[in-house]
Amino acid sequence: MAESALADAVEDVLRQAAALRSRGETRAAIELLTKANRAQRSSELELAMVDLRLEGGRSLSPSDSAVVHAPVEPQGPGGAIVEVDAAGLTVSALREGIARSGCLLVRGMVRPEAAAQIAAGIDSALAAYDAAAAGDRSGDPAWYSPRTIEDRAGTGEIISRKITRDTGSLWAVYSPRMLFEVLELVDGVGLGPLMTDFLGERPVLSANKCTLRRAPCENLLTGWHQDGAFLGDEIGSFNFWVTFTRCGVDAPGMDIVPKRFDGVLQSGGPGAIFNWSLSEQTVLDAAGDTPIVRPEFEAGDALLFDHRLVHRTASSATMLHERHALESWFFTPSKYPAEGQVPLLY
Repeated sequence: MAESALADAVEDVLRQAAALRSRGETRAAIELLTKANRAQRSSELELAMVDLRLEGGRSLSPSDSAVVHAPVEPQGPGGAIVEVDAAGLTVSALREGIARSGCLLVRGMVRPEAAAQIAAGIDSALAAYDAAAAGDRSGDPAWYSPRTIEDRAGTGEIISRKITRDTGSLWAVYSPRMLFEVLELVDGVGLGPLMTDFLGERPVLSANKCTLRRAPCENLLTGWHQDGAFLGDEIGSFNFWVTFTRCGVDAPGMDIVPKRFDGVLQSGGPGAIFNWSLSEQTVLDAAGDTPIVRPEFEAGDALLFDHRLVHRTASSATMLHERHALESWFFTPSKYPAEGQVPLLY
């Protein structure tokens, strides 16, 4: 398609999306833009989708639906992470995994070629941030185009972006192209219906907790934690954590207490790094006879869990390679974190 014809087509789709939005049909507008962007990638479409998702998330009412907590009674022994392959991922398997080990490890959830493509996209998004931070405004805004996002830490948005970047990370909402890729991945592996069934309602994605990561190989300052320590305990949550490179041996992985906890443990204490993190002794006491594990992940392996899993980034001086990964937290509209998490319509 000629450049002028392409520009006209994009403008036409944007006009149609605006008409849908004006009638309150935000999801239909996003679906229209998504379909058009699949056919022909466009920076304008990708930027428009970010704005629609932010607007749609902010307009959701907490009373849109009532969360349904399905009972999860373990059917097998605990003490090890429950694993399935991609074909074995069902809501029943997810409930069983969380009931027995606090999480479910899904081997080969993302195809190797898709994992490599997203890893390259993470590199491009981080490079675009670095160029913009250095004063270069010539890049494609689809790779990096920050929006105003509230920071739960209260450090200020620009400082928050720098702190996040210094740890090898970037919020996907700041990279419209990668946010599109993330949600295409979520849909491609069938997570949408699974999350809705598991949580009892269609979730929204947190702008503050959907993070592209390129974890550096040097020792990281990490701490044991449950995300519920700062998100709140009585929420409906689902985290899709997936690595796009091999990790856990020669690249930073994750240490996990493979045990279901029914609430958030007391944070702080001697040796705790942050006020929301757990001390080593608290973790050991809570683990009891359950051994702490450090899984070996292959590119495309995913870990699914909620806000009560006790875990930390696993890093050591023997790890010589970076890890590319995605952390993406979804929450139920009816039981959304009280503050500091900006919802994106999904």
